[in-house]
Amino acid sequence: MALNQSAHPSDLPPRRVAVLGSTGSIGRSALEVIAASRGHLRCVALSAHSRTEALLEQARRFRPRWVVLTDSQKATAEFRRGLPPGTQLLCGQEGVAEVVRHAQVDVVLAAVVGAAGLLGTWEAVQAGKIVALANKESLVAAGGLLSAAAKKTGAQVLPVDSEHSGLFQALQSGRRDEVERLVLTASGGPFLNTPLEHLPQVTVEEALQHPTWQMGRKITVDSATMMNKALEVIEARWLFELPPEQIQVMIHPQSMIHALVEFADGSVLAQVSPPDMKLPIQYALYYPRRVPGVAERMDWTRRWHWELFPPDPERFPALELGHQVAARGGTAGAVLNAANEVAVERFLQGEIRFTDIVPLCRAVLESHAFQPQVDLDTILRLDRWAREEARRWKP
Repeated sequence: MALNQSAHPSDLPPRRVAVLGSTGSIGRSALEVIAASRGHLRCVALSAHSRTEALLEQARRFRPRWVVLTDSQKATAEFRRGLPPGTQLLCGQEGVAEVVRHAQVDVVLAAVVGAAGLLGTWEAVQAGKIVALANKESLVAAGGLLSAAAKKTGAQVLPVDSEHSGLFQALQSGRRDEVERLVLTASGGPFLNTPLEHLPQVTVEEALQHPTWQMGRKITVDSATMMNKALEVIEARWLFELPPEQIQVMIHPQSMIHALVEFADGSVLAQVSPPDMKLPIQYALYYPRRVPGVAERMDWTRRWHWELFPPDPERFPALELGHQVAARGGTAGAVLNAANEVAVERFLQGEIRFTDIVPLCRAVLESHAFQPQVDLDTILRLDRWAREEARRWKP
């Protein structure tokens, strides 16, 4: 959907939004943005996997046309009775596909965590929708396929990750052939200054203490290992069609500078804002318009001190792995993502150490039969294979 740059949101028809993963942290923030939009954004669909109480509460507040439970066993008679009048219940991935393909959905916010979000993103791109993409794993696992499909159908993929949104915003100031370097920033997580010899002993509770962001358990652990940044390098490679050698990561503990773009003339533009996901969500949902919103604002009455420095490769070996996978393409991204999801879960369950996560991922990645050209069936098959291998892996 092309918006008139000069039009005010009140002069435009409401954008009808389907929120996939509405009960997660990104989904909840998106609903705050929608609620504050004064009708310029309208929630027409909500989906969740199994959090029925939270989903019912959201349905009663926003009264969408559809609610989707991907865990069909949760669609009990009691749940159905709790839905507001006029809201239709759909189940499973078939329900997600039906919603995102519908003509009454303009924007699909893809906020399901992990590879589970791939099919919803795929269907939305196939349907030519505006896709506000918070599910980085879709591009990590199937970036080449999604990029090709978007070009064919006219789908517009807009990043919601704070770093990729920052890159996308800064890139508006120049042509793509003028870009020298993309810089993603990372807080460094809770173990930025922990002695290396202590890392094998860190606990789950310590790994979940992120210094600046409030996120789900999986992404918080990914931030501690810096695997999230490795996945973001792969995501940026597909979103912005640049080789991985032009994508760099810098540590920025204050989490205020989300991304920087260096142009051919040496000029560097940064996107800066407080660590509040509502801003990149709103930017994607309203794009290309900027409107007042509910995100936290900068306080220009206080003194700021911001640091930027390169990451230690010994402390964060996941970054090298991410660059290797971004350069290789093919089936490597799907395997890395699946192995990491299992590795994080095994760490959270106390089965492996924190420092085993990256070696597990590397071992599974190196043992798979790499294929440079893939289709969706191959990606899904290798996703299942990598999970089985990761569950069997022993330190």
